[in-house]
Amino acid sequence: MSEILEHQGTDVLADVLDSLKLRGRFFCRCELSAPWALGFAAGVFAHFHVIESGTCCLQLQGEAHAVALEEGDLLLVIPRGSAYQLSDDPRTAPIQITEIVGNSQGGLRAVIRHGAGGTATNLICGTFEFQGPHAAAALAVLPRWIRVPKRERHANEWLNATVRFLRRETRDPRMGSETIITRLIDVMFVEAVRTWLNDQPEGSAGWLGALRDPSIGTALGLIHKAPEKQWTVPSLAAQVGMSRSPFAARFTALVGQAPMSYLKRWRLQLAAKLLQNQALALSSIAEQVGYESTAAFSRVFKREFGVAPGQYRRGGTTDDRTSGAEMHEAIPNNSRAGAREARQAKAVSPAAN
Repeated sequence: MSEILEHQGTDVLADVLDSLKLRGRFFCRCELSAPWALGFAAGVFAHFHVIESGTCCLQLQGEAHAVALEEGDLLLVIPRGSAYQLSDDPRTAPIQITEIVGNSQGGLRAVIRHGAGGTATNLICGTFEFQGPHAAAALAVLPRWIRVPKRERHANEWLNATVRFLRRETRDPRMGSETIITRLIDVMFVEAVRTWLNDQPEGSAGWLGALRDPSIGTALGLIHKAPEKQWTVPSLAAQVGMSRSPFAARFTALVGQAPMSYLKRWRLQLAAKLLQNQALALSSIAEQVGYESTAAFSRVFKREFGVAPGQYRRGGTTDDRTSGAEMHEAIPNNSRAGAREARQAKAVSPAAN
């Protein structure tokens, strides 16, 4: 006799990450020699850097102290409008990476060589693109940077394997490597965030931290599992075995939003995703996200997104979207390369395999 065993829980983190429309993109490998320093312009998207060999420092604009990075470390940078630099020493004057890159689009065989011939440091660099509605709000709970030291990476079997495969695919790209690398980068982001979350004290880290709270995590799962249900604060509190007022206070403290505000926001994010399906009628979408009429759904949707559902379906809105697909602020497509040779930097070139 065969049977299907179904897990009844809802993976809220997976739901939210899916709504972010995360897409990682590899840009280049960097072969650097001291003294060197690369400047990254202010932007709202995220970068990643794997320290393949050597050491370097991260200096974020507005922060007094540099962060030391060692061989094997993984670094995520979520600058939210602040510039930053990577260097062999915080005192080294940076060259903007735009001046090195010029009009190159990067790619699997792209290498940046820069520096004065001293101690070597090699990096793998890329970006994370988030195109989902309200991606910036969801990412606001993350710090400006996340460092996963080599020892912690090795302790995380999935993360360690992901970085190892990423290094192999970028050093020896073959058929299908671009697709593989994209998937590996996505996994790397999720695993790095989970590693960071495990180190946070109880009651911190916003909605991410709230997932670890037995009562509030369960309430979030209920909302995500059945967003169409006419939830109220008393009904959610009863489901998790709490009184109304303590539940509302704890939910708001941990998640950063009141229960009904979170429910409304999640319904509308789900609606925005459903609108991508051209075959779904607005009435069906309204019903799936808990609205009794299309008119009521349309009014609330327009207040949130600034456009009616039909207009959003045709063209959407970009107000809350962040894009790092082409590093278009930190590594834009331009030709400002006049200082390259003077700063002992070679333009992006094919990697020698």
